[in-house]
Formats: sequence, structure tokens, C-alpha cells
Amino acid sequence: MAKKENQGGSRNRIKAISTMFTIVDGLRELETAGVSELADHLDMPSSTVHIYLKTLEEEGFVLNDDGQYRSSLRFLELGGDIRQRMSIFRTVRPQVDELSAQTNEVANLGIEEDGKRVLLYTSEPSEGVFDNSPVGQYTHMHWTALGKALLAQLPDQRIHDIVDRHGLPEATDRTITDRETLFERIETIRDRGFSIEDEERRRGIKALAVPIQYDSNPSPPAAVSISGPKRRIGEESYDGLLDAIKNAVNVSELRYKHYQ
Repeated sequence: MAKKENQGGSRNRIKAISTMFTIVDGLRELETAGVSELADHLDMPSSTVHIYLKTLEEEGFVLNDDGQYRSSLRFLELGGDIRQRMSIFRTVRPQVDELSAQTNEVANLGIEEDGKRVLLYTSEPSEGVFDNSPVGQYTHMHWTALGKALLAQLPDQRIHDIVDRHGLPEATDRTITDRETLFERIETIRDRGFSIEDEERRRGIKALAVPIQYDSNPSPPAAVSISGPKRRIGEESYDGLLDAIKNAVNVSELRYKHYQ
């Protein structure tokens, strides 16, 4: 991985903070690493990497096991606290759990943040097929059913801005990679009220998602989905699965309205 460049960034950018997060991201990619290994991975001087790692260790965000560094669960503490403060999470979580139990598939709650799909919560049944997507995962919006359901709730200009910033990279040979096709798909989602992911992020995995509609717009766009193996989420099962998702969303919308 090459060093991050300041692509048209602000003149007020603090280089030390940028370097710190580059090192944090690099350590996450490697899972565990010594100073030299991480420095080579990031194409940075070992002395610089060592200073930052020692500082992160002293602050409790990195652990050092005989010279092998790894991220600590302090990051989980921060993320968990942020999520717990979000009314959309507290309101929708019970319906996601119920949806997973009812369909025996993985059920998910996603929101948009900074032009990406964030997996805010996942409920996994005992017999579900998982694709190892961790809670908190950021992905490109156009890869997933959740992401496309989120995009469909945004103004067209905001979608153009997201594509300009993040592009339309390919995850599989079924991924949408051109703007015109993306907007055609978004119009279809707006018309029918749900989105489909057909092996566009990962081979063998399909998903269906339904947007959560607010009376007002106090929160980022949100959506609920189920995901599972393509053999179980086929067109013949769409009606039943969509009814279950829409019911979960309807209950969530009512709960959210009265929660505020």
C-alpha cells in the first residue's frame, strides 16, 4: 500500500493526524505487524512508524506483543458508543432481529455516511450463510442492495457528487461501473420501492433491501436488507422475503416516529 496523498485537501490539513490514520489503516490491513513490516507496507520510514506506534500504544489504541503490534478494542468502544447514541439503531435493531429469525437469513441495517454504506447492525440466524461482513464496515454504495437503497433516497446531485468522489470501482464482473446504468437502476428502485444485489459485491451472495422512509429527514438515509446464498434468494422467493422486509421497515418507521 502506498502512502496516502493529499488529493486536493485543505491547506488546514494536519499532516501528523493524517499520518496517524494512515498507520492505523495499515495496521488494520495487516492485522499484526512489526515496525519494519508496517513501514515497508506503507512505504514510510521505520523511525516514523515506530514513534506513532509507541504513541498509539501509550494511549491504549495499539497493543504490543513482543514487537508485534495490533489494534486494540478501544476502537470498538468508540464505535459502539457512537452507535448506541443513534436513535435509528436503537429503534430498528429489534425489527432486524425479528426479520432474521423469520426468514432464517442474515438481516442488516445500513446507513449512509460520507458517501459510503455503513453496516450499522447485523443479525445472523443459526443456519444463515454469512459473508463475514463486520459491523461498521464501509463499502461503496453501488456494490450492495443496502447501498443502492440508500442512494435512491438522495437527490440526484448528491449521487453525482458521491460518484465524482468515490468512483464506481468493480467488485465483481456484475458490479455497476458506469453512471448511466447506476441512475437507471436508482430510478427503478425509486419506482418499485426495493433494491436487489445480485453477486455485485461477492460471488454467490444476493440481497434485497427496502429504504426506511422518515416523515422528516433528521437522520442519514437508512435501509434494511436480508442477504444470503443466491440459491435461496431467487426470484421465486422475492415476494415472501420482500413482504417480511417491508413489514420490518413499516414497524421501524412507526417506532422511529414515536421514538423522537
